[in-house]
Amino acid sequence: MTPVAISIPAIGVHHTLLSLGQNPDGTLEVPPMSDVAAPGWDRDSPVPGRVGPAVVLGHIDGTSGAKGVFYALGALRPGDTVSISRSDGTVAVFRIDGVNTYPKDAFPTLTVYGNTTNPQLRLITCGGRFDHATQHYLDNTVAYATLTGTHPS
Repeated sequence: MTPVAISIPAIGVHHTLLSLGQNPDGTLEVPPMSDVAAPGWDRDSPVPGRVGPAVVLGHIDGTSGAKGVFYALGALRPGDTVSISRSDGTVAVFRIDGVNTYPKDAFPTLTVYGNTTNPQLRLITCGGRFDHATQHYLDNTVAYATLTGTHPS
């Protein structure tokens, strides 16, 4: 069973999911900049709906100025829902618990990726100030969510 699509009605996200892994240097692969509308699931994280923090990444924008799939991630509020459709024909539904922004140089790896005792979801994108010299955002925005249930699609 793998996640195949994501829906976040509060911010207008409805998209299929890519499968992402690790780069040769051990860092987390991100979706290609050639399609900033495409989010991806970290296949080394739990399947959404299983115990642990499932991780989905998406871009905030692209080099052409196009808005990315998670452009409005920071606008999510506690209680908003995220649905993940899975390859077995079921949908895992999560409730947003909160959204935080962290400096990339002080990213709380254990808080975001550490084991949990229940099924959780982490939605991650870039955020904060854009450094024109490096062409990168200085922060990451992370939305935290908890599974509320599953149902047939």
